[in-house]
Amino acid sequence: MPDAARKLGIFPAFHQVDGRRVVVVGSGEAAAAKVRLLSETRAAIEVFAEAPAGELIHDVRQAGAKLIGRAPEGVDFADAALAFIGTGDEATDRRFHALAKAGGVPVNVVDRPELCDFHTPAIVNRAPLAVAIGTAGTAPVLSRHVRARIEALLAPAFGDLAALAEKLRSPVTGAIATTDGRRRFWAKFFRGPIAEKVFAGLADEAEAEARRALAEGDLAVGHVSLVGAGPGAADLLTLRAQRVLQEADVIVFDRLVPTDVVAMGRRDAERIYVGKKKGNHSASQEEINAILVREAKAGRRVVRLKSGDPLIFGRAGEEMAALREAGIPFDIVPGITAAFAAAAEAEIPLTLRNVASSLVFATGHDVDGETLPGWAGVALAGATVAVYMGLTVAPKVAARLIGAGLRGSTPVAVIENASLPMQRAYAGRLDELGRIAGRAESGRPALILIGDVVAESALALRPAPLAELAA
Repeated sequence: MPDAARKLGIFPAFHQVDGRRVVVVGSGEAAAAKVRLLSETRAAIEVFAEAPAGELIHDVRQAGAKLIGRAPEGVDFADAALAFIGTGDEATDRRFHALAKAGGVPVNVVDRPELCDFHTPAIVNRAPLAVAIGTAGTAPVLSRHVRARIEALLAPAFGDLAALAEKLRSPVTGAIATTDGRRRFWAKFFRGPIAEKVFAGLADEAEAEARRALAEGDLAVGHVSLVGAGPGAADLLTLRAQRVLQEADVIVFDRLVPTDVVAMGRRDAERIYVGKKKGNHSASQEEINAILVREAKAGRRVVRLKSGDPLIFGRAGEEMAALREAGIPFDIVPGITAAFAAAAEAEIPLTLRNVASSLVFATGHDVDGETLPGWAGVALAGATVAVYMGLTVAPKVAARLIGAGLRGSTPVAVIENASLPMQRAYAGRLDELGRIAGRAESGRPALILIGDVVAESALALRPAPLAELAA
């Protein structure tokens, strides 16, 4: 049981107002605000205002409400579902509050919590889905801040998903006899490919697939999402990535994915670690492919969580090929790749007019271990080059570039742990990369940026020399 400090003084509930009268009393902004709020419902709004302001008149018209140009009497509250009082005058507010209470109507009096039977929450409207956020009237601004966060998390299509569920409720009850069976159906419905079709704006296709699955009893095949976890900072995770993590039955994650990002998944989701680092692979790529296929075929919703973006050096191509071959539906959720995070933290413009008009993502070695596989030419042409996984071979990269004709004075930056609190950035010249020979990357991922744009950054004004990285 929660301690007394954590117990609520209010009980959250939803009032039934569909087609019922809701009375608003007041002539100014307070009354207008309540009219705007009520306009998101199917209530029959009646506004009593002796001297309505222009704003109130406009909001009444927009809401399709009824404006009555007098003060309310006791009979006006009869059979109302709710009453909102906001005249701005305490004595008048108390008089109308007493009339409403005498009629047995729940009352909210604006800015007078001691006279409120209920408090007006901040509302996230995804009709028929609704989320209400309240602070018992103590901190309405905080409610609005929380509402903004939830608005961002809940795509408008959640309302369409809820509407489709409401439409299918009777068919599901008729087709599935047991409570457990219906629960399993709805779990697949809300977290599977049917929901994804709704979120993609394909509501008709989603309904057709749901009815087919219901008729055939076929919701056995799961779904895989290849998700970019970003560079490390949890607040750089995309909203879509947060959503699919919350929907996952299984999370398959890499070494560089921070634990607090993995923890964003459901508490009961299974977690499978498949991390790799140089010379030490927890699972081969073939084994990872097999895990994704196995879990999806078991009807589970799988998130394959990768550092950065799954399509940039994330071996997503191999996993997509395996999923296609197995007939497993999948989608891709982009993430912020390390080059973007590193450049942002070090304030380096990756492209800059009259300096660099192209950008190259590269690795320090290819699948056969060959250093600098074929991209020296683009560096010579003035492109900014972002070298992933290249710290251990940085001296070879520098030697090959200089040997190909790139000047040794070309500016270079090395950024470790981009976006994380322990991030460090170093600046120097291409011919200085040899000083970090033998440097190990274990536990400290780093990205190398090569190009004249580095000289245009704030990092160039306050550099930590490459020699410190070698120390």
